[in-house]
This record gives sequence, C-alpha cells and structure tokens, in this order.
Amino acid sequence: MSNEASTALDNSAGIASYIDHTLLKPEASEAEVRQVCAEAAEYKFKSVCVNPIWVKTVTKALKGSGVLTCSVVGFPLGATPSDVKAFEARGAALDGADEIDMVINIAAARAGDKGALVDDITAVAEAVHAGGAILKVIIETALLNDEQKVLACEASVEAGADFVKTSTGFNGGGATVEDVALMRKTVGPDLGVKASGGVRSLADAQAMIAAGATRIGASSGIAIVKGEQGSSAY
Repeated sequence: MSNEASTALDNSAGIASYIDHTLLKPEASEAEVRQVCAEAAEYKFKSVCVNPIWVKTVTKALKGSGVLTCSVVGFPLGATPSDVKAFEARGAALDGADEIDMVINIAAARAGDKGALVDDITAVAEAVHAGGAILKVIIETALLNDEQKVLACEASVEAGADFVKTSTGFNGGGATVEDVALMRKTVGPDLGVKASGGVRSLADAQAMIAAGATRIGASSGIAIVKGEQGSSAY
C-alpha cells in the first residue's frame, strides 16, 4: 500500500483527495450543482462529477480551486453507439471536463465479446485523450459475473483507458470490496480503480482503498470525511 493510501486509511481528512463529489440525478438544479462545487472546493475533493449539461457551469465554478471537473458519457445504460459516446466525450472535454466516466457496452460484456468492448472503449479513449482528459470505464459490476468483469477490465486496459470503475449507481448494486480487489488484480498496479455506488461512510471508503481503489465516487463525500453515515444511494 502506498504512503498516500496509508494516510487516507488513517484519517478522514486524507480521504477527501480520493473522492469524486457526485451529483448525477437527472432532476439536479443549477443551484444544487453550484452547491456541490462549493462543497468540493471547501473540502478539497478530487473532482465534481456531473452530467454533461453542467460541465461548463462546474468548470467555471471550480476555476482556481484545484478541484477537477468530471463528466459522464453513455450514462447510465451504456447502450449508445460508440461514435455517439465519442462525440459526447469530445463535447464534454471541450466544455472543460478533465475526466470522463463512460459506461461500456454491457451487452457485449455479458456476451463475452471482447472485441466489441475494445472497440467501444477505444473510440471514447481516443476522443477523451485528444481533448486532454482522462478516461474512466464503468463496467457496471452488478450486471456482470466475475468472468465478465475480468473481460471488461482486460478490454479497458487494451483500449488505453486510465481507470476502471465499478458502477453507475443507477442499475442496482454498487461497489464491493470483492469487486474492487478483482478489478485491481486484473488491471495491475498502473491503472486507477474507482469504487462507486453505495459508498456512504468513512469505513466504506477505507475498505475500498484497502482493496485497491484509488478513487471513490460518492454523493456522500461530506459525510465520509466527517466520519458520518451518508444516506444517498450513489
């Protein structure tokens, strides 16, 4: 375990730098988005993760704060053509997103079609990297068995992704220690692993980091750093 991870495990303040402070509910208002940005700047979270329509707002609100802007692509189903995902990713990067979290072609993963997965992820990775951003790949672990999870992680590595991520939080289930450990084992030490979906407490976050997560996606970020129990499902 790295010294950074050890620090995060030992105290709640250190864990803030792991957290993507998340607001992805479709009914989110501009006032709510701006509030999340203010919270992220105050607590020094790693990023604010929002739907694409809010990227410009978030980028402007976070300017000078050191907090990154994160957006989602093909969210939350992943059942969008790859060229559409790539177009969406390019737009988000142009609007100021530093990071893009895409949902894979889940049907391809369940069918064991690695080629289709690689093509899907590569199309988005090329667009994201051309825009100067990094790509996290949401494999939606709740809908896959272990063999399919490994396949999706292997495809992410082959396609040049920067992270793999457990869940959207919208399709049932969420991050588990077992899934994070399996993903870390599969991708090796160089890719990031993001645990998201159902991470609501400091203990949850610490367990995910101990299992190999290098990023935590949560809308309960403030509760986590305060050592309290969050209530949001994502």
